[in-house]
Amino acid sequence: MSEITPTATTVYKILTPDEWDKVCGEGETRGSPLDRADGFIHFSTPAQLSDTLSKHFTGAGPLVLAEIPLSQLSEQDVRWEAARQGDLFPHLYGILRRDSISQHWPLHADDRGVYVLPETMSQT
Repeated sequence: MSEITPTATTVYKILTPDEWDKVCGEGETRGSPLDRADGFIHFSTPAQLSDTLSKHFTGAGPLVLAEIPLSQLSEQDVRWEAARQGDLFPHLYGILRRDSISQHWPLHADDRGVYVLPETMSQT
């Protein structure tokens, strides 16, 4: 699934309900504790979401999926960097503002523990 040139126009941030409440209350976030430790906010493209959820969020309980059009972020702050199996993942070196998020959805795992993605999310 390695992307040579990123073509996504929309990226996603997976948050806990507490992290989402903080974004809404404060109007911005520097990310999760992992994001802050790594020095950037981890995003996923639509094609990467399922793998990200299964690798990093299995058993996490309810989550919130935030959709962010890349056009809402500064190009200088978004870097595409190699991660799993050489795939390029979008990373935000800056603050994610609430007004950059176009949509959000609650995420719940099914009876097998697999998170069900919303049918209405962008695929680009």
